[in-house]
Amino acid sequence: MSERTLKEVCNAYGISRRAIQGYEKAGLVSATGKTKHGYLLYDDLSQERIKKIKLFQDMGFSIKEICEIIDSPPSVIRSSLEEQLIKLKEECKQKREIIRITKEYIAKL
Repeated sequence: MSERTLKEVCNAYGISRRAIQGYEKAGLVSATGKTKHGYLLYDDLSQERIKKIKLFQDMGFSIKEICEIIDSPPSVIRSSLEEQLIKLKEECKQKREIIRITKEYIAKL
C-alpha cells in the first residue's frame, strides 16, 4: 500500500466519499496530506483504520460505538466483538426462520 487520494481509497475499499467524510467528522480518521492540486491523501495507517471502521460498520456497530471502542485496549475490543457476534448470530437465526416461513407461504400459493 502507499499514500492514496480520497477517490482512490473510496474505490479500493468500496466506501463512499460521504462515509469517509463522516468518519472524519466523527474524529475517527483524518487525511494525512494533500496533493499539489489539493486532493486529500491518506497514508497506510489511515487506510488500515478506514478498513477497520468499515468492517466494524458492516458488523453493525454505529459510528458512536466505533468511536468508543476503536482505540480501546484489545480486551475491550474483543469483548465488544464477541457481544456483536452473538447479536449477528441471533439475527441470522431470525432471518433463517423468516426464510423458512416465506418458503412455506409461497408453497401454499
